[in-house]
Amino acid sequence: MWRCGRHLPGALGRLSGRHAVLRARRWRTSSASEKALQYAVGEQLHGFTVEQVTSVPELFLTAVKLSHDGTGAKYLHLAREDSNNLFSVQFRTTPMDSTGVPHVLEHTVLCGSRKYPCRDPFFKMLNRSLSTFMNAFTASDYTMYPFSTQNAKDFRNLLSVYLDAAFFPCLRELDFWQEGWRLEHENPSDPQTALTFKGVVFNEMKGVFTDNERIFSQHLQNRLLPDHTYAVVSGGDPLCIPDLTWEQLRQFHATHYHPSNARFFTYGNFPLEQHLKQIHEEALSKFQKIEPSTAVPPQKPWDTPREFHITCAPDSLAAGSSRQTTVSVSFLLPDITDTFEAFTLNLLSSLLISGPNSPFYKALIESGLGTDFSPDVGYNGHTRDAYFSVGLQGMAEKDIQTVCNIIDSTFDDVIAKGFEDDRIEALLHKIEIQMKHQSVSFGLALTSYIASCWNHDGDPVQLLQLGSQVAQFRRCLKENPKFLQEKVKQYFKNNQHKLTLSMKPDDQYSEKQTQMETEKLQQKVGSLSLEDKQQIYEKGLELQALQSEGHDASCLPALKVSDIERSIPSTELAVALAAGDVPVQYCAQPTNGVVYFRAFCSLNALPAELRPYVPLFCSVLTKLGCGVLDYRELAQQVELKTGGMSVSPHVLADDSHLDTYEQGVLFSSFCLDRNLPDMMHLWTEIFNSPCFEEEEHFRVLVKMAAQELSNGIPDSGHLYASIRASRTLTPAGDLQETFSGMDQVRLMKRTAEMTDLRPVLRKLPRIKKYLLNGDSMRCSVNATPQQLCQTERAVADFLGSLGRRTREPAARAHVVQKPGPGGSTHVSGSQVIRKLITDPTFKPCQIKTHFLLPFPVNFVGECVRTAPYADPDHASLKILARLMTAKFLHTEIREKGGAYGGGAKLSRNGIFTFYSYRDPRSTETLQSFAKAVDWAKCGRFSQQDIDEAKLSVFSAVDAPVAPSDQGLDHFLYGLSDELKQVHREQLFAVHREGLIDVSNRYLGIGRRTHGLALLGPENPKIAKDPSWIVR
Repeated sequence: MWRCGRHLPGALGRLSGRHAVLRARRWRTSSASEKALQYAVGEQLHGFTVEQVTSVPELFLTAVKLSHDGTGAKYLHLAREDSNNLFSVQFRTTPMDSTGVPHVLEHTVLCGSRKYPCRDPFFKMLNRSLSTFMNAFTASDYTMYPFSTQNAKDFRNLLSVYLDAAFFPCLRELDFWQEGWRLEHENPSDPQTALTFKGVVFNEMKGVFTDNERIFSQHLQNRLLPDHTYAVVSGGDPLCIPDLTWEQLRQFHATHYHPSNARFFTYGNFPLEQHLKQIHEEALSKFQKIEPSTAVPPQKPWDTPREFHITCAPDSLAAGSSRQTTVSVSFLLPDITDTFEAFTLNLLSSLLISGPNSPFYKALIESGLGTDFSPDVGYNGHTRDAYFSVGLQGMAEKDIQTVCNIIDSTFDDVIAKGFEDDRIEALLHKIEIQMKHQSVSFGLALTSYIASCWNHDGDPVQLLQLGSQVAQFRRCLKENPKFLQEKVKQYFKNNQHKLTLSMKPDDQYSEKQTQMETEKLQQKVGSLSLEDKQQIYEKGLELQALQSEGHDASCLPALKVSDIERSIPSTELAVALAAGDVPVQYCAQPTNGVVYFRAFCSLNALPAELRPYVPLFCSVLTKLGCGVLDYRELAQQVELKTGGMSVSPHVLADDSHLDTYEQGVLFSSFCLDRNLPDMMHLWTEIFNSPCFEEEEHFRVLVKMAAQELSNGIPDSGHLYASIRASRTLTPAGDLQETFSGMDQVRLMKRTAEMTDLRPVLRKLPRIKKYLLNGDSMRCSVNATPQQLCQTERAVADFLGSLGRRTREPAARAHVVQKPGPGGSTHVSGSQVIRKLITDPTFKPCQIKTHFLLPFPVNFVGECVRTAPYADPDHASLKILARLMTAKFLHTEIREKGGAYGGGAKLSRNGIFTFYSYRDPRSTETLQSFAKAVDWAKCGRFSQQDIDEAKLSVFSAVDAPVAPSDQGLDHFLYGLSDELKQVHREQLFAVHREGLIDVSNRYLGIGRRTHGLALLGPENPKIAKDPSWIVR
């Protein structure tokens, strides 16, 4: 997987792991972190010497820094009482061309090694393990191989495979052909068909650069840091990848993948000594120390600013075809290994650009000149020399100079006026709450957080000591009130290393890219002799035969199904009624003094014509002001008093019936316990007195939302295809498409293009009337036992303030009441009664849709209506999806077809989905889906294959869950521990005959209703087929 230098959330934000849905253990006081404090500096352990032992109490961990005596390999262990243990090894990889050599190498080392010579051990281990994460990343200047698991035996197995892959890979030529690039006949079996470029990385990078934001970010880094490795595309430019040779790949491995150029990282509560012993014995003891020549020199500062102009493809889904220009102004900043300066500049960046109170939001976003900030906005610390960028996208070309002038004058204003104290305090509060918020992917967040700084020999432990950095920051501000203004003057006003980059659409861009690729292909083919062409044909046949034959994976370590826990751990819940009849679920958890609150409100009474606007309502509700607070004051209070307040529409599947679902909106927030009354007061004001009068700010928010949706399609095309394909299979499907599919993208495009938004704005109070009241509502709270009494009072006060209304029946729908699961031994108190929608007249139908988009690759989705969660067939279908992915579709779609990804999955709503991602093929992939069904119906799999599929499924079922999310399945879906245990037993009981049976009954042609969707370029076959709707 390629990580370009595009801006990620602030470094501190990455530690919060906001999107984690994983299970953390209780953090015990007598813990792994305390035990690690017993190591002594100078102590020798299995070929390593301890260099530093540091307690980091703000993150509840102890850092142990070591070095390997024989090779100089660096090692950092973070001991924390967390069962989700993580390992990573990273190498400094500094390419000097855009052939993508580190990226192709990252793929190819995972295709077999000395100890594990079978093909593709990485993907095979996904099915022989209970890993909670397995992947590999290529960044601009390092390559990282991380995995995590809660099982000690599994950790040792995966560590063995990762070590052998990294240090002793086979690097076979055919694997390079498959993963990197190759010349091959369109039909490898027919030498009369044309030669073409194929390869996984080649197609991945073609897909990457369909995203205009990626194009802009890549050029920004290349132009701002032109002196060394950052001037090239580490992931590979599709026009340069075909210049990479197998020998160059092998040479790059020899010079970069050496222990002396490696940094090892482990995290969690497994013993450090075990890791050190295995790493030393299996890998490092076989090497001698070298002096790697991989260092990145500092970028030489410029004497004068520079400007560059680039082009991109027009975005057919963005609002305003004449306003698709992007411009940014970027500045070179100091070396990221200066930890405190980096911390300061990161905070300064947030003060400059984050939220409606920031100077650049006011000056740029609210100017009406563009739709959103330019890509890569803010502080970027992923390169040795950091940089800061600010600008606009979705603007007219004629306004470029105006935007640049605004940027300059905004810096002048900040130097003159500084920042309000409350904004600085809000930012420091954000750091405090993020340090307390627990994420189960915390190990992964930490290794990503320290990777760039450590890569350039910065101190990773110093980076983790956020408490001391905050204290130093406060001291600097106290000693010099103009501390931040002076930084703005130094790094922005007086900085000559300044790049102005602009990008505008070119109607011929895609055609020009295609033409350049055609010319590259003609150049390659034209230089071939007859003997070369014969060799290419024979190699193509050899690769095809290799991909098609069965592979013996017995050399790989594996867990057994018997290693899986038979029972799930129980979660104690209590449900009490507040404000008369509103059920509130309480879950006592070790939350480090943070309170997590959720509310779910039904949409059953909402008129159908308002439903398409619910996502927009959710997006703007907390951003328009409420009560006496205008939108700026509300944003300030949210940052000062909470860790965030979010609102999102949900379509929740019933566990027993495919034609029954719940529709509603989820309100979520969390805060430090001292701020609970303030947080609940904010919700009270938002529910009772939201502001819908601020038309100009509403226009700003609409443009930003539309731009964000349009920008997200190149990365999430397979999800949009799947949502569309399932639209007509269940009653909930149409609503899901309305809320989060291509229909929503197009609605927001039309809305953003409206000159008069008042008709849309007037819909918001109507939605509020049906939604923001105490009817058909339920709440949940996760907090420590000591906080629950205070929380109960605060939630009761909030609910008591809400109005009630006479409910109206939903049009064209039947409402059924479903009580929560009875007889649960882990849920005490009242029952939650959910009001579900059912449509007894619904008839599923097949529709095939092709969305024409200017992409060189496709996103394909095919969906089938199958069985609900509680049906035993659901368990068989879930195992079947994993089995098909691992044993058939991976080979057909990725290895043979060249797509970056593809497979099958079963959703909780009973929709079975086949999909492909960044796929050079389209209708051929649909044929592969059909072949997969035939493969399954014929039972071409072994008991070992079934067991491996179960391991893979259980690794997801048993993924850790954070304290903030415990009990969420019960709250949202009504799933008790008992229901989940029944499903677990159904998964264990899945057998060969049952898999063949469900393949025949559900997936065979004519058995169940299918839906198909495709996002991608023009397709002559589909254009001639009247059964497809082309949009």
